[in-house]
Amino acid sequence: MTTTSNISGESIRDWVLKLVTSETFLYIIKRLSQALLTLLLVSALSFFVIQLAPGDFVSSLEADPKISKEQIDQFRKLYGLDRSWPEQYFMWLSGVVTKGDFGFSFAYKRSVISLIGERVQVTLLMAIASLVVTWVIAIPMGIIAAVKQNRWADRILQVISYAGQGFPSFITALFLLIFAQMTAPLFPVGGVTSINHADLNWFGKILDTGWHMVLPTIALSITSFAGLQRITRGEMLDVLRQDYIQTARAKGLPEDKVIYVHALRNAINPLITLLGFELASLLSGAFIAEYFFNWPGLGRLTLQAVQNQDLYLLMASLVMSAVLLIVGNLVADLLLKVADPRIRLENLN
Repeated sequence: MTTTSNISGESIRDWVLKLVTSETFLYIIKRLSQALLTLLLVSALSFFVIQLAPGDFVSSLEADPKISKEQIDQFRKLYGLDRSWPEQYFMWLSGVVTKGDFGFSFAYKRSVISLIGERVQVTLLMAIASLVVTWVIAIPMGIIAAVKQNRWADRILQVISYAGQGFPSFITALFLLIFAQMTAPLFPVGGVTSINHADLNWFGKILDTGWHMVLPTIALSITSFAGLQRITRGEMLDVLRQDYIQTARAKGLPEDKVIYVHALRNAINPLITLLGFELASLLSGAFIAEYFFNWPGLGRLTLQAVQNQDLYLLMASLVMSAVLLIVGNLVADLLLKVADPRIRLENLN
């Protein structure tokens, strides 16, 4: 019994040792260490840029005759708004580091972390859905356009791609709103769920949320889809001209195997590299879809924080956007390593 326990303990120690000394683990630790410095710089720069705007949230209260000057001064002192900019920043940073406290939202009268927690998952839901839809549609269309180069299918897909990139996101959202109005009540507009969402079973709740996501996801996906299709087409054309593709065809390999095994496998690497930036661009552009479709996400919350000069809420929103960008790029690098084991992570910096 003791011998078996010793062997099991040694196996666990060997596995842990192998894990912590692996290239992937060391790379993740290195990137996370760099991310901490990046987030510190982002937060400091964001804080001082925000402070350049005249006034603050309390300034809007001065116009209310029901609020006395003493109450306003007390409010400023309570939340440290009477201090200098560096003092305010380090007070906020100290709360984040020691307590995980991102401050208090003046407009919502709630802790910032609870607001961000609610909104970021809703935004991620739409962004990830848009990312999946974009890749599932754009990659096959890009492959078809490359294989059918200069034929009618390629020309039609190029027209669709140029049209998609030429339409701004807010124009697409506006057209979709008009379409929803014409087909009402087929497509719901506003919110994430229906009024009777709580009364539905688990499958009904999934369908209800998914149905509310249709139009916002399309609005968010159009521009990304068009760009990714063109990039896929270009990468596939470059690979299909390579000598090893001609050699594979000369050996009599089926055309499907040549395209989807040999060509696509080598063309996919640059697309995976774009994945992190794609997720970041979706998150930054999400506020347009959120605004038009009344979607309670992080982008809309950030816009409201700017309008209300809600300092700590805006700070947390900007930091969370930076975190999502960093995580997106890290995931893209790890997926690139999975797709092509020959790549060394240390060369991706």
